[in-house]
Amino acid sequence: MDYLKAFLVGGAICAAVQILMDNTKLMPGRIMVILVCSGALLGALGIYEPFAKWAGAGASVPLSGFGNTLFKGIKKSLTEEGFIGLFKGGFTSSAVGISAALIFSYIASWFFNPKLKD
Repeated sequence: MDYLKAFLVGGAICAAVQILMDNTKLMPGRIMVILVCSGALLGALGIYEPFAKWAGAGASVPLSGFGNTLFKGIKKSLTEEGFIGLFKGGFTSSAVGISAALIFSYIASWFFNPKLKD
């Protein structure tokens, strides 16, 4: 049952983003920034954690989950290290995920022929 709930929530987030893309002139990059910022904002308001516990991976995997991870890292680093934590916390909390994305993207480029679009 938890898998179904995660699937439905993740699908609802994707459907909302698709509707946003279809009905606005926002480019995909801007929509991605909106998702990351909304995750950070919902984390700051204390809404994201209960929602993610209820929804499971359907809420924690998308870009909003990345924004919440950045927020949690900055919050923790600010309390431990002060002002410098504002700059350090997000990198510390998300370094593994970002590194994995870069490494696996690079490995995938060996097997596929990536091209820039005109």
